Amino acid sequence: MLKEHSTDGNNKSSIVANIDRNGSNVEGSNKYVDSNLNTLTKFKKTLLAEQKTGEEKVESLNQSIESTKVEIDKQRMDLEELRTQLKKVNEMKESEYSKFLELKNNLMEIRNKMKNLDEKANDSAGHKLRKERFDMINLSKNLDQIERDIQTKKLTKDEERRLVARSKEMATRLHSLKMIHKKEDDYRSISIQYDKLKTKMNAIFHQKSDLGDKIGKLKGTLDKLLNQRESLYEERRKARSELREAEAKLEMVNTQLNAIEYRRARQASFRARSGASRDKREYKYDNSQERIRRNKENMELLNLAKEAALKKMSSGRKLTFDEMKLIYGDELLHE
Repeated sequence: MLKEHSTDGNNKSSIVANIDRNGSNVEGSNKYVDSNLNTLTKFKKTLLAEQKTGEEKVESLNQSIESTKVEIDKQRMDLEELRTQLKKVNEMKESEYSKFLELKNNLMEIRNKMKNLDEKANDSAGHKLRKERFDMINLSKNLDQIERDIQTKKLTKDEERRLVARSKEMATRLHSLKMIHKKEDDYRSISIQYDKLKTKMNAIFHQKSDLGDKIGKLKGTLDKLLNQRESLYEERRKARSELREAEAKLEMVNTQLNAIEYRRARQASFRARSGASRDKREYKYDNSQERIRRNKENMELLNLAKEAALKKMSSGRKLTFDEMKLIYGDELLHE
């Protein structure tokens, strides 16, 4: 009985030691898990901040890209409008320039004819012709007077011959002057048209040059906007890549945190089971010890009763069946 009791005590010590050792292992593991949990939680906060910053950056870039695209569309519309205006100006230039060249050629032609007429009408007294050019009325009167003198006056042959020659000369001179005056009038008329068209052509060339400058500047601005848009696209691709990387890290951290939570849950369940098992084992052990104690007490009582029965038998008194059973045990039953 004592050996059994000692064995039970050793078992209880072993059980308690195992439970304590397992508890120590779990406690050490908990410290490691808590350390990792703290590190991962801080890292998660950093990643969440990076994710938020990345999302805000991408959103800001999206807005910049959209505003740049709107500006590009506006600049393209303005550029198309300027090109349409330039096309109309070019069409006007082509139309008016042919008229301009025609007037210019006519003006030069009339000028040459005037020069030829002037040379033909010019004589040794050219300075007189140039003076008479401005006094055609007097020249015409003089010619009429000479023709009347030839018809009305009594002239000698020599005088008549001189007046006739003079009349022809003046008639030729008057005709030349009339032709010159007509050409001068034509020249002035064409010159006025030419000057007006020249002014119009200068305005057209100026407008064309101005439109060309505006188109050039607008194309430069548009190129800058297109380059800016490409830079924004590249920056957004980079920001999205960084955002995806942060999201991937965050997913990995969440996976690890879930694993830690699962592990802690298992450890909690293990501790609960260990505690229940320990209580159960201790309960069983206490019941066993109680039984041993009661058995020991019963054996002591039986021994005392047996000794009393033996004394009674030695004194010659009659024994009861139970007293005889105490002395002889199961042998009495078999007989």
